[in-house]
Amino acid sequence: MHSLPPVLSIAGSDNSAGAGIQADLKTMSALEVYGLTAVTCVVAEVPGKVSAIYGVPPALVAEQIRLLFEAFPVAALKTGMLYSTEILRAVIRTLGEVAVRCALPPLVVDPVMVATSGDSLLENEAVAVYCEGLFPLAALITPNLDEAAVLLGEPIAGRDALREAGHVLVKKFGTAFLMKGGHLKEAMASDLLIQPDGTEHLFEAPFVYGVSTHGTGCTYSAAVAAELGKGAGLVEAVGVAKQFVSRAVSGHLRWECSGQQTDALHHFAR
Repeated sequence: MHSLPPVLSIAGSDNSAGAGIQADLKTMSALEVYGLTAVTCVVAEVPGKVSAIYGVPPALVAEQIRLLFEAFPVAALKTGMLYSTEILRAVIRTLGEVAVRCALPPLVVDPVMVATSGDSLLENEAVAVYCEGLFPLAALITPNLDEAAVLLGEPIAGRDALREAGHVLVKKFGTAFLMKGGHLKEAMASDLLIQPDGTEHLFEAPFVYGVSTHGTGCTYSAAVAAELGKGAGLVEAVGVAKQFVSRAVSGHLRWECSGQQTDALHHFAR
């Protein structure tokens, strides 16, 4: 009997299905792993606008994770929007319990703090808990430009500054960082993987102008987790994920409704 590697997303639900667990499930299906979810919050949003966020009770988030690890041989996992300090602590505590029973599979942390629209998606007091509790469990951390600036404590302007910031963060937290440069809006969307030993790997694709990139961070981290779950090494996993998200952006979908244009990534674009 054929089976697919189970890969878990611990993240929020996006009703527009362009980001969050919906984007993660699409990505995992496209990359042929079996997606599992633990929902942390429900978000009322469309590309460019977040109007409401409601957190799931932390005990329920923990129970989702606990049950999944009991029933499935989880091969990799990722975290997306965790929303609150209480939920974040519940996730850290539950993953710690898992690690006591068995080795924790590769964890990709997408530190969702700021949406592409500029909306804050994380309570301020949770940032320190992220750094102290979740980052030490991670195989890879994937901040966008704004999130990297939050972690660094100062703005980041330009590719050279992004590279320098990456090395500072890798040294500070002792794990690999994927420094995503898409928000720089240069001709090439350049992402730099920096490993704990300082080794660098550059991944580039042409920047696609005039398209909403809602959900690219979720999609990217889910793709890395999917490839890690299939047994790929970190460099290979990031390379496949970069190609996947670039294809999803280039092959984007578009609708006209009530005089407004809405774009979405096409997770099944070929």
